[in-house]
Amino acid sequence: MQSSFSGVEAISWTGEQLKLLDQQVLPNQIRYVLCSTAEDVALAIQQMVVRGAPAIGISASYGVVLAATIGQPLNTLMASLDMLSAARPTAVNLRWAIARMKALIDVHVTSSKEQQVTASLKDKLIAEAIAIHQEDITANKTMGQYGKQVILATLSGSHKIRVMTHCNTGALATGGYGTALGVIRALAEVDELQQVWVNETRPWLQGARLTAWELSQEKIPFVLGVDSAAAYHMATNKIDWVIVGADRITANGDTANKIGTYSLAILARHHGCKFMVVAPSSTVDMDLATGNEIEIECRGNHELVMLGEKNVAPENTVVSNPVFDVTPASLIDMIVTERGVIENPTLAKMQQLFC
Repeated sequence: MQSSFSGVEAISWTGEQLKLLDQQVLPNQIRYVLCSTAEDVALAIQQMVVRGAPAIGISASYGVVLAATIGQPLNTLMASLDMLSAARPTAVNLRWAIARMKALIDVHVTSSKEQQVTASLKDKLIAEAIAIHQEDITANKTMGQYGKQVILATLSGSHKIRVMTHCNTGALATGGYGTALGVIRALAEVDELQQVWVNETRPWLQGARLTAWELSQEKIPFVLGVDSAAAYHMATNKIDWVIVGADRITANGDTANKIGTYSLAILARHHGCKFMVVAPSSTVDMDLATGNEIEIECRGNHELVMLGEKNVAPENTVVSNPVFDVTPASLIDMIVTERGVIENPTLAKMQQLFC
């Protein structure tokens, strides 16, 4: 299944294995990791071989397929689902995909009374994983059009759109095409995009390594800046829109995304830039009332104290390394999903679209 950008497949199912483009080594190497077991998939998610909330969910669904061996007791399969679900805590798409696969297993048990994996169940799990993958690509393209239409409707004057983005939200982070980067692609396709300001996105540099690579592949004009230069670029380059993705959106419209997103929302409000969040409905978690309830993943010290093989901080430095933060709904101008657009999100507006 194509990832819908430059012929590169970031996630593909071979029929027996899950093939993942290794995002740890881009852009210097094009290397693929083959996953033959559910444990392989969980490790790839944990090590950020695959990253981005939608891509994690898709990969986990294929992980369930790999865990399902014909003749295997269902309780063993369910243990593998629990293991995959725990691979990373913040992105709700992971648990959404696992829940969708589990629902198929539950129907199988109810209808057949079987307590083991049958060939029929295996086929259904494969079909469901492929459907989750394809639906994400379709949703991304729909969001791209919705976001483009919203932005073009706000145009005033003759200049083309100037956009800032954070982290990577393109084909590499999704089934294909992208969420926030999908909107940017849609603007470029109609020649309404002047330039993209790409934040490097410390500490994993997903903006510098991945977003810059995707944009360069498609010859979309961009400049790369350090995260701490965002305010400078908003002030001096008159950014029109900040467009970001999301790993979880709560019932009131609060949004968890890559660390630094909250700061961008505050800066955007001060500088008069519009702030747009683009994510599929699988990222929406209506069971959580506000962003205060989101579990924020913290990662290891080495991501901050090391730069490649070089130590850049004193020995025994105490590190705080949250990899997500929560942007309050009050700072968000638009949430774009494949179901529609919510302007100035509130609980009532979220319920109207998602309940």
